[in-house]
Amino acid sequence: MVLLVATLVGAYLELGRFNLVLSLGIAVAKAALVVVFFMQLKRPDPLLRLAACAGLVFLAFMFTLTYADVLTRAPPTQPGTVMPRSIPDRPAAGQRAF
Repeated sequence: MVLLVATLVGAYLELGRFNLVLSLGIAVAKAALVVVFFMQLKRPDPLLRLAACAGLVFLAFMFTLTYADVLTRAPPTQPGTVMPRSIPDRPAAGQRAF
């Protein structure tokens, strides 16, 4: 219940950039409680520990791929550096094209 109240209070506080840090901290604490108590990873079987570690490795792999994609993108083109293609005027209606 303490984390619920902290979430509600954090939603109404004007903390600027710290608001994101507070929200993520509360979310990590909630996730840790779920893992420890509801998934019974406090004293897990070896197979359950392997499954939990595999999930974390997969998550880290996905974050790595996302970060690599962001780092290897080409810089955006600045306005004015691309020459617009000129399109010839179309003949008026009733005129021959040749």
